Amino acid sequence: MRSVTDLFSASDLEGDAPRPLADRLRPERIDQIVGQDHVLGSDGPIGRMLAKGRLASVILWGPPGVGKTSIARLLARDARLEFEQLSAVFSGVKDLREVFERAEQRRKIGKGTLLFVDEIHRFNRAQQDGFLPFVERGVVTLIGATTENPSFELNSALLSRCRVVVLNRLEAAALDELLRRSEAHFGRSAPLTEEGKRVLYSLADGDGRYFLNLVEEVFAWDGPPMGPDELQRILTKRSAAYDRDREEHYNLISALHKSIRGSDPDAALYWFARMLKGGEDPLFLGRRLIRMASEDIGLADPQSLLVAQAAAAAYERLGSPEGELALAQAVLHLAAAPKSNAAYFAFKSAIAAAEESGSLPPPPHILNAPTQLMREMRRGADYVYDHDLADGFSGQDYFPEGMDRRGFYAPTDRGEEKRLQAHLMDLADRRRRRNDP
Repeated sequence: MRSVTDLFSASDLEGDAPRPLADRLRPERIDQIVGQDHVLGSDGPIGRMLAKGRLASVILWGPPGVGKTSIARLLARDARLEFEQLSAVFSGVKDLREVFERAEQRRKIGKGTLLFVDEIHRFNRAQQDGFLPFVERGVVTLIGATTENPSFELNSALLSRCRVVVLNRLEAAALDELLRRSEAHFGRSAPLTEEGKRVLYSLADGDGRYFLNLVEEVFAWDGPPMGPDELQRILTKRSAAYDRDREEHYNLISALHKSIRGSDPDAALYWFARMLKGGEDPLFLGRRLIRMASEDIGLADPQSLLVAQAAAAAYERLGSPEGELALAQAVLHLAAAPKSNAAYFAFKSAIAAAEESGSLPPPPHILNAPTQLMREMRRGADYVYDHDLADGFSGQDYFPEGMDRRGFYAPTDRGEEKRLQAHLMDLADRRRRRNDP
């Protein structure tokens, strides 16, 4: 007995069903895909594969709405392979087994299979391992799509058998082309002013599928050409791509850290705002600012550590949104402050020296002697109390006996460290003169 779905398919009613604009404008040839010429062009990795007639397994890595599914479908057609599609979100071991069985049967009659797996990073490690024998033997040509960094989310064994291809978010030129195709489809110009177009491109945030959804809403407008104000009223801005547990989290905190290190207050404030808008925990940002104050500023501006600590404490007291301003102030202070990583490297060098030297005791002259036996052992006997000297500096050696004096801290000539540098150089010179015979 035929199912209801089969009956509808036989009557071709599906073809009359409403379809989103993105589906109606889906590319029919590989050269119709916009914004990915670096991959699909004659010099691109996939373009070269097609030219040679040898399609290898590929992982397509890129943001949403940039053509991953369309590329996979058209590659299957151009390579004359049967197209199978799975989503790692909805599929399990049973679905994979059925696909591989069908692919094995096709192979027996000389037909190949292209298996497209959307969100492939959602499969666990064991499921990913299940692909290996079928990819190795050529039973399937695997095209995996992921929005996450494959080096973090995919097995190294699977990665070693696939070519990773990076797809770009769609820039203005690509969105221009999609808008022109939409206008040709509807048979009229989009009701947008030039300023309205720029706002529409910004709302799409590089996602072609989302952009075409917005364009479809624009063409439903029956008034005069829309500018920014009208667009903001009828359209919803897409949330910025951000996931507190995945790669974008680390990308953005790295951008914030490096903008502060690079003394760019404006860029630092932008990345700070991006993370807040993405839902980042402000206290996480406060902790990172405290780290940056020690790692990248140090004694070039000792106030930076106090500012960062005070900002984190202010946020704990006030919460959002009031406390966010204190963190923003700290971001600006740290970015504008003179920079030095001298304390950071001095600490690393001291840790390395402590590991090398083992359990060497302090020199006897700086050991305390609370008992008569210790005093008889001459502990503390030659210690000079620095405050008793006119210049407050004895120049004594405080390193362990048998360990050569080491220099860990090398102040820069920036900010407060410039004064420290001169002071420590003077002390070093006086120490040499007092200890030389």
